[in-house]
Amino acid sequence: MANVVVVGAQWGDEGKGKIVDWLSERADIVARFQGGHNAGHTLVIDGKVYKLSLLPSGIVRGGKLSVIGNGVVLDPWHLVVEIAKLRGQGVEISPDNLMIAENAPLILPIHGELDRAREGAVGIAKIGTTGRGIGPAYEDKVGRRAIRVADLADETTLEARVDRLMGHHDALRRGLGIEPIDRAALLEALRAIAPQVLPYAKPVWKVLNEARRAGKRILFEGAQGALLDIDFGTYPFVTSSNVIAGQAATGTGLGPGAIDFVLGIVKAYTTRVGEGPFPAELHDDDGERLGARGHEFGTVTGRKRRCGWFDAVLVRQTCATSGVSGIALTKLDVLDGFKVLKICVGYDLDGVRLDYLPTAADQQARCMPIYEELEGWDDNTAGARSWAQLPGAAIKYVRRIEELIQCPVALLSTSPERDDTILVTDPFAD
Repeated sequence: MANVVVVGAQWGDEGKGKIVDWLSERADIVARFQGGHNAGHTLVIDGKVYKLSLLPSGIVRGGKLSVIGNGVVLDPWHLVVEIAKLRGQGVEISPDNLMIAENAPLILPIHGELDRAREGAVGIAKIGTTGRGIGPAYEDKVGRRAIRVADLADETTLEARVDRLMGHHDALRRGLGIEPIDRAALLEALRAIAPQVLPYAKPVWKVLNEARRAGKRILFEGAQGALLDIDFGTYPFVTSSNVIAGQAATGTGLGPGAIDFVLGIVKAYTTRVGEGPFPAELHDDDGERLGARGHEFGTVTGRKRRCGWFDAVLVRQTCATSGVSGIALTKLDVLDGFKVLKICVGYDLDGVRLDYLPTAADQQARCMPIYEELEGWDDNTAGARSWAQLPGAAIKYVRRIEELIQCPVALLSTSPERDDTILVTDPFAD
């Protein structure tokens, strides 16, 4: 059976939650493969709103196994709070339908403290993090000093891991004017949270490989967007993990051969939260209108998103680095009523035309957008569920996007409601 990876193809906030929920009805397993609780997504199901930031989208659907893979950094305290919140909304969560990789690294309170102290330090350029400790937790993972889920079950190992952490973090904390780590308090907090997390701990790689051999359909869910990828994003204004589709394999313990279809989620315009280059950003009434109509505020942070026209250069680039098979184009209805629409089709860098975003940060900052104009439409596209319900100018806009990004549209979303979706190509088709 086909297995599908869903990735954001811009800077995140593309509407992955709805698409994953739409696809999860036909999947047996939904697996998160990177990121942490810094990447929020909103699901609207039968008029009921669910806001998730750590748990996979499949958790709100009965009969699905939700998996948090080893590529995710896990804040165990946030996990417990999010589980309790969803249970309060009537969602059933137990070790029967939620599984956490034993080798997933933990986010500790000290990671958030370090994250926020760095962002607030005078003389240090802000990255625009959420301050939730994601970056420092990934640093400890690659520095081989992380505390992982399995360590919570063994007191001797846990104490040794904490001591190794302190040897590194206390030196950093002194430099930032933070008090040393309270070893006893940290250990006590970890001992207290362990019984609430360990029942979900499993060898995810083994379970998923067995499920694949049994013909189960797996939906791999990414967080953020490919332009925030640690290697291929707008570095250093990126997240601390690989976001592109290849991470679905390493972030869950399945080989790349398990991936049959990569679905890139693409907003019909462009948004970004936080710092960093944004060639097609608008600072005018059109930008304000996109933000207002699209309700462009971060699910986790509440921060206002920067808005701009669709950037075909960037999406073509991310479709290549993630090996996207087809895109899900979302929020087309936000463009209703615009007389003229623009698409960024290239960049002017000091008089030279480029068809990609250069790697060097100073060059990225100097890239000026080259626009192509298209006719807008007055008709309402919200809620459309077939091509016949779309105005001709809207169809022309979608087709032009396909040409420019060199990738077909597989799904078209016309509202936050899951059923307001036009299916062109079934990602789960064998």
